[in-house]
Amino acid sequence: MNNISPTNRILALIAAALMVSAYFTPLWQISLWAPQYPEGLNMKIWIDRLSGDVEIINGVNHYIGMQHIGEEMFPEFTYLIYVFGFIIGFGMLTAAIAKRWALYSFFGMIILLGIGVLIDMYLWGYDYGHNLDQTAAIKVPGMAYQPPLLGYKELLNFLAYSGPDTGGWILGVSALLLTIAVFTEWRKKKKTHTF
Repeated sequence: MNNISPTNRILALIAAALMVSAYFTPLWQISLWAPQYPEGLNMKIWIDRLSGDVEIINGVNHYIGMQHIGEEMFPEFTYLIYVFGFIIGFGMLTAAIAKRWALYSFFGMIILLGIGVLIDMYLWGYDYGHNLDQTAAIKVPGMAYQPPLLGYKELLNFLAYSGPDTGGWILGVSALLLTIAVFTEWRKKKKTHTF
């Protein structure tokens, strides 16, 4: 029998519904602290835009030759809304048809999305921190300014932090619910084949 349990149908539905928050809350944040900015500077990354102290960060980073941060740097903003929409729709379909293959596929999509976003952020951060203007006012030989992918990192006199924002944490809960659903279905299938 390839149908998932009613509980796991509900978990799939909740996981898909939670993903809708990506359209209304920031997914990621990058924060900077320094003696001249004790209150910190914060950039928030949404599904389709940036917000926060982006222009102040650009002003500070200009002196060390970093690129101007703008939404044009992120082509992902033009298609992520559709990727999320497709995955949310598939999650709703999973809850409706209650098939194990659909649950596994939904889970796989969430995992691939998460891995893809992390790889994409790492590559952007690497380029942003290493591709410096050689005519910059301040040059430190051998120094790169790649922001951390996750956690804290010291960059000159700045402490940088990168991590999930509200939407990112909600997506984490969504992935956790799906992990529970997939694990319980896998155990149920294993027990069925044992007897």
